[in-house]
Amino acid sequence: MIRVMLVDDHQLIRIALGQILGGHADIEVVAEAADGEEALVRARAAKPDVILIDVDMPGMGGVEATRRLSALAHKPRVVAISVHDQMPYPQRMMEAGAVGYLPKGGSADEVLAAVRAVARGQPYIAPVIAGKMFLTSMNRSGSAGNGAQVLDTLSAREMQVMLALVNGQNPQQIGEALKISAKTVCTHRYHIYEKLGVDSDVALTHLAYRYGLIEVSQS
Repeated sequence: MIRVMLVDDHQLIRIALGQILGGHADIEVVAEAADGEEALVRARAAKPDVILIDVDMPGMGGVEATRRLSALAHKPRVVAISVHDQMPYPQRMMEAGAVGYLPKGGSADEVLAAVRAVARGQPYIAPVIAGKMFLTSMNRSGSAGNGAQVLDTLSAREMQVMLALVNGQNPQQIGEALKISAKTVCTHRYHIYEKLGVDSDVALTHLAYRYGLIEVSQS
């Protein structure tokens, strides 16, 4: 059972997330909080495995709350959910200890995929966020041209599949999240390998690290 805590100053957001997560036998919402200070108190008592947290909140903001929550003795895994999908917000949250980042405009399936992935010890960054982190990394390194060329070889769907693969998801999980068959996922993976010149998911992950597509540890 994955124990989840919801942290958002908007009650309607917490209700919506609770409804998304509550109908699944492997997930239980064990606590809620409206700000960072309350989140620290509730997290110490409820000991959630995963914490979904907003970036913008009154009082202690999401970055500082994430830093403190990630340092708790039971080591909860923090996933940011935010309206901000532009730098520097995702980078700041990752540096504070978050292991996932989702846009608030994302799908229910993506929320579920993120919770399950981080509970297994894998990071989960929404494709739209990871792509922007990737391009920002290229700009910082002064090699944006090469990075853009690598990115441009993949279709939007192939990019989604690649990001899911390097986040540790298998074809069945990816297919369920993207509403396509596992066989179609494998076809996309073949095309990704061919375009990027790799022959395994391990090599694909190394390539993702090389180009800054993965910003957090896979361990």
